[in-house]
Amino acid sequence: MQQNFMFGDGLSTAPLLTGGKSRSISAENPDGRPGSGGTASSSLGQGRKGRPCIELPRGRETELAHMSGPGILQHFWMTVADKTERGYFVFRDLVLRMYWDGESDPSVEVPLGDFFANGFGARCRVNSLPIVVNPTGGMNCYFPMPFRKEARIAIENEHDADIAQFYHQFDYALTDRLPDETGFFHAQWRRENITVAGRDYTLLDQVEGRGKYVGTYLAWASLERFWWGEGEMKFYIDDDEQWPTICGTGTEDYFGGAWCFYEDRDGALVETPYSAASHNSADRLGHARPLREDR
Repeated sequence: MQQNFMFGDGLSTAPLLTGGKSRSISAENPDGRPGSGGTASSSLGQGRKGRPCIELPRGRETELAHMSGPGILQHFWMTVADKTERGYFVFRDLVLRMYWDGESDPSVEVPLGDFFANGFGARCRVNSLPIVVNPTGGMNCYFPMPFRKEARIAIENEHDADIAQFYHQFDYALTDRLPDETGFFHAQWRRENITVAGRDYTLLDQVEGRGKYVGTYLAWASLERFWWGEGEMKFYIDDDEQWPTICGTGTEDYFGGAWCFYEDRDGALVETPYSAASHNSADRLGHARPLREDR
């Protein structure tokens, strides 16, 4: 019998009985073992929010989840107070790392806020299929992330103080096997301060092998009062050298908008946030658009 795999997140796949075994890792069940959640005690008694969160010590990497495969991470949720007692934002001071199948170098290494399309340590709402950030700072990821042997997820606190309350939950499913053509999730982060006029800024480089490009999150701060500039999004694929195979018409066009995101409101041109299933723009802080391109 052919097995149905748990890659889809849409309602159309809900009736399919895959045979997968659901598991969840959180502070209340750090190992994800069956029948082991909510056993810690609080002043309200056992099983009543006895261990809802963990502490992230300053300067240390803390393991959030360790899962044995084969399996698929289907959803995870995180939240943290965006300010400490000293008043500093922490979204960019926490570095999220993901390791698949025992690798020593992470396949994902991104500041927490930027991974969830909240750049500059700021807090924005995001409403899309793969990434959702709800009030107030509830960060959700729905990218399916398969692993064959194991998955390890950690976070490093680079803030100048301990983080007293960090909340997380990883929902995954165990399966007998994964298809041979299964790919693994990767993400990297980079920045340039300040960008150089007339020189292309590289979003991603040195990617080899087969795969799919599934998304871009871009955050920028404009030093101009009005128009922040035009930039074609260029994809250099395989043997491309001087000229790319894919070349767009502008940054706002790449993110599914147009004309600087401006709307005329009583004679004033105002940049307008928007949200859609596959792309969105949050104020002037950041823009995210999943774009699927076969390689």
